[in-house]
Amino acid sequence: MVNLEHLITENRNPETVDLDSMTPMEIVTIMNREDEGVIKAVKKVLPDVARLIEVCTKKLEEGGRMIYIGAGTSGRIGVLDAVECPPTFGVSDQVVMGLIAGGEGAFVKAVEGAEDDGLLAEKELKEKMLSPRDIVIGLAASGRTPYVVGGLNYAKKLGCVTASIACNHNAAISREADYPIEVETGPEILTGSTRLKAGTAQKMILNMVSTATMVGIGKVYENLMVDLVRTNEKLEARLCNIVMEAAGCDRARAVQALSEAEGNGKVAIIMILSECGRLKAEEKLKEARGHVRRAVMQM
Repeated sequence: MVNLEHLITENRNPETVDLDSMTPMEIVTIMNREDEGVIKAVKKVLPDVARLIEVCTKKLEEGGRMIYIGAGTSGRIGVLDAVECPPTFGVSDQVVMGLIAGGEGAFVKAVEGAEDDGLLAEKELKEKMLSPRDIVIGLAASGRTPYVVGGLNYAKKLGCVTASIACNHNAAISREADYPIEVETGPEILTGSTRLKAGTAQKMILNMVSTATMVGIGKVYENLMVDLVRTNEKLEARLCNIVMEAAGCDRARAVQALSEAEGNGKVAIIMILSECGRLKAEEKLKEARGHVRRAVMQM
């Protein structure tokens, strides 16, 4: 039997030994208090997160991919972050990917035994044609999940940069990672239920990693999502509003520019700010490697 006693995420929380006797208000109050500690724990590892963002940005600029691997809650958090990147930042669904032990079906129905297969992630990474240009980020609250350990080990052998996010110190996945992050969130209010504080910490860190990386590769102008894809009425209206805000123009001008730019928000903004046509705006954007601010400054 696997020994989990040394993992702080598996320890009992002395503040909640009477959880089953608490009122709903008492439970949510202590959960809220415990969650405050997550913010402090994440703050301690910000330098490690920033270093990971720097290498992720470099990898994506070189044509590589960010690939999250995890099991259970950790895997779902990785998949969730990955699937939000295309509509938010206009990237292909091949740029940021999430693999969960047990396959896509495990996202909605737990396949708990899959996490014990140390060769499964290797098989799935091979199917995704993993290459040394990619960065593989392993997620495991415990830090010991065989699926994640195996995937990171294979990625290292292939020559990939590897990273990990665990919620225990001296984690096994940290030893397989070039950029390990260990965010110690402590015992859960419900013993061993790492979908709580540990899951929150992992989600917070992935929010930082994907957002800051996309900023780094030019998917953001000022603090605006200028590369989002117009896949529904809400996003179409949002992009129009973003162009208006970025270019300081009225709606009619934004609609016209977006039409001329064939729906490309970045091109539309450059056209308005630089008073140029689509072809010139596209040329300058290419020279600026996708960064709107740089393109406008070059005009």
